Amino acid sequence: MPESNTEVLIPTSAAQAIEAFGDGRGVTVFGGGTILMPTIAYGRYPRGTRTLMLQRAGLDDVSGDGTITVGAMTRLSRIAASGLEPLAAAAADVADEEIRAQATLGGNLCAPPGRESPRGDLQAALLALAARVRSTGEGGERTETIDEFLARADSEPRLVLAVVVERPRGAAYISQRRAHAHSYAVMTVACAETRDGVRVAAGGVAPRAVRLTAVERAVADGAGPVQAAAGALDGVQPQDDALASAWYRREVLPTLVRRALEQLQGG
Repeated sequence: MPESNTEVLIPTSAAQAIEAFGDGRGVTVFGGGTILMPTIAYGRYPRGTRTLMLQRAGLDDVSGDGTITVGAMTRLSRIAASGLEPLAAAAADVADEEIRAQATLGGNLCAPPGRESPRGDLQAALLALAARVRSTGEGGERTETIDEFLARADSEPRLVLAVVVERPRGAAYISQRRAHAHSYAVMTVACAETRDGVRVAAGGVAPRAVRLTAVERAVADGAGPVQAAAGALDGVQPQDDALASAWYRREVLPTLVRRALEQLQGG
């Protein structure tokens, strides 16, 4: 459990959670605990911090139809059953039932890069959906694109309150995982046909998920899945880790992108 000199805060409303988080300095946020609990078990818990427990803060609401708001504490099991693609498929693909019943949207979105494997298996799907992230921290509440949020994730502590997405016209999701292993995915690819065109994103090829803009441009120019997937590695520099080598990721990513685009087109 957390160090004895850690102050544990248990807000019972979103307003109390926002007040307790403040500017985020010295605060460790405890959502579902699927990342934090192993950290505690290995003795890596930050000393002298405040721990913000969000289980009772009422941040697990899902509302809307065309425009859908998903609270930060919504469990992955609920998202997997929501039918909101490609996010539902990404959530259903995570680990096992026990993990999905505990893990949360906010925790997955804010997951720091792992030491030995990628994290944040939902990030590619959220990027493909052009999600907007509502958060609080220094300067108060704000809503920004997920692209902006992820770009600042390492430099500015924010408490995610909710994610807002538009239901896409079409979507696809595909992942590469080790068989029978409850680990993070080696790579993920998500596509969504939004009002602004097709967005394509990949996870496991960088510390956090990234958009494959060269693929998006090719699709917009009328390229088919094979031709568009040829640009999957533009601007992407995969790294070696415990799950796969950079070479393997470079070899396999174009194939995953092609298959996802074919799936998006109904193939």
